[in-house]
Amino acid sequence: MPPASDTVASPFRGFTLREWQQHYRSAPDSLRTTLSLVLGSLSETDNAWIYLATAEQLEAQIIRLETLRAQAEGSLSALPLFGVPFAVKDNMDIAGWPTTAACPAFAYTAEADATVIANLKAKGAVVIGKTNLDQFATGLVGTRSPYGAVRNTFNPDYVSGGSSSGSASVLARGLVAFSLGTDTAGSGRVPAGFNNVVGLKPTKGWLSNTGVVPACRLNDAVSIFTLTVGDAQTVAHAAGGYDAADAYSRKNPHTAPVAFPAQPRIAIPDRVEFFGDDLAQAAFSEATDRLRHHGVTLETIDFTPFRELAEQLYYGAWVAERTVAVGEIFEESPEVMDPVVRGIVANGLNYSACDAWRAEYLRAELSRKINLALEGFDALVVPTSPTIRTQEEMVQEPVLYNSQFGIYTNFTNLADLSALALPSSLRADGLPAGITLLAPAWHDDALAIFGRQWQRSLNLPLGATGLAMKPEEFMTPAPASAASVRVAVVGAHLTGMPLNFQLTRRNAVRVEQTTTAATYKLYALANTKPPKPGLVRAESGSAIIVELWDIPLARFGEFVAEIPAPLGIGSLELADGRIVKGFICEPWAIPEATEITAFGGWRNYIQSLNSSPVKS
Repeated sequence: MPPASDTVASPFRGFTLREWQQHYRSAPDSLRTTLSLVLGSLSETDNAWIYLATAEQLEAQIIRLETLRAQAEGSLSALPLFGVPFAVKDNMDIAGWPTTAACPAFAYTAEADATVIANLKAKGAVVIGKTNLDQFATGLVGTRSPYGAVRNTFNPDYVSGGSSSGSASVLARGLVAFSLGTDTAGSGRVPAGFNNVVGLKPTKGWLSNTGVVPACRLNDAVSIFTLTVGDAQTVAHAAGGYDAADAYSRKNPHTAPVAFPAQPRIAIPDRVEFFGDDLAQAAFSEATDRLRHHGVTLETIDFTPFRELAEQLYYGAWVAERTVAVGEIFEESPEVMDPVVRGIVANGLNYSACDAWRAEYLRAELSRKINLALEGFDALVVPTSPTIRTQEEMVQEPVLYNSQFGIYTNFTNLADLSALALPSSLRADGLPAGITLLAPAWHDDALAIFGRQWQRSLNLPLGATGLAMKPEEFMTPAPASAASVRVAVVGAHLTGMPLNFQLTRRNAVRVEQTTTAATYKLYALANTKPPKPGLVRAESGSAIIVELWDIPLARFGEFVAEIPAPLGIGSLELADGRIVKGFICEPWAIPEATEITAFGGWRNYIQSLNSSPVKS
């Protein structure tokens, strides 16, 4: 690693995943040169970093990656993150690297990669360094570290947010393509809001916590910072998956919708607090106006249970979980800890086992109220933080202002919600403002699809890079979700038709209207209630209008079970060559049916019946 004075600006600053993929396609043999340039551009005096890879550690990763490419016979399709540099919050293990959790006395050399790191390396990503944090991930401020307070990337007088301060900072400046944080009370969202980047807080248990220093094991989640929502979604799917070694890892039940409907219904708190920050209030008002402009229906809900649950995390028995997590170092050497962190951890000793059970009962009750309140909504929108503070203000009120930052984040993991922090605007003082969308567990992809649309509607720079989002990013389609089945419907299940409820009650989402290949005939079947068509493949057919719907994978079997003979589900070819699941008809029903291919679709046929003159 060259000394700080020898660092040069990286030509890859602010690259998105798409740009990294383009780079390696055009220069497939540049892996070693490229990553050496990236590492050489980083400064050891930048306190957003706690540890940078040595030349030897980088070379070891490159050799392994070249082996993976050789095994793939040069194809990078199995390595979507090939050669992409990323940063890791220093409470996650990387084999052979130190882990400090921002407490030098706690430091140890990890024996193995954390599961999320191993998953990302298997997809081709390369760890370039480990980042600063509020000690033991305790704080939303970014100032509680012996390695120094990480400064806001837009104005160094202000805080960066925490606890994942370093990860947000290096990402916002475009030094890496993505970074990992952790989020217990908002640590993956508040820094995103303060630095104008995307912060994905996934459903608890989707990304493994094996190899992650715990803050509160019941509520910890590995989080992701990126410059674009699409990149966050890609990284999450690469990093996530069930891990039997993590007692709190979960398998996705595949029952949640994978997208919002065309006209989303989003909840908003009935009373939004900004602690006197008029610029934050104006920014949130602007964001809600923009949501309405884009067809979102906003409806207020009682925010009381959310607020009460948020207060429990630091002002109730839940703080004792942090005491347990810190463990021996607090018991044996408390003087080596940050004073504010030590004080918070010490409060856990004030609670009994009985207090802990009462806290859990209250959590469950409030969580139930929250999830019931969100029924019928696609998401809840809140300010990512109600305000921002200067470094000096944080010195004066380290606990109070930290608590203020968390009023829209602290309840999320306690209530088992997924969350996506999004940039929304730059305030009049030049600081970023952001919104966060929250939804029940496993709605991560639905949040991301909407977040992609939201980000496209803005004219904001990417993080603090000053770079604009390139038009090609707008045109990159959302990935097909493995958590759903795309089904083409042709008749009574179309929007507004009698059986459409069989889709919507199973959280299916309409994707688009299109047509089949010109190789199908359409028939009106005899003696069906409600009336139904039959679609049959034919050599001399026509293109027939269909709607594509994404049905959650676990609900697909229920849907198919309701389909009566002579209909069934098979594979349909669309006009653009895609193959999807769709309605087909058994041949035995065709002789008694009426051919209606000339209408081009079922809806046109039904309209023709309704417009026919009544016979006397």
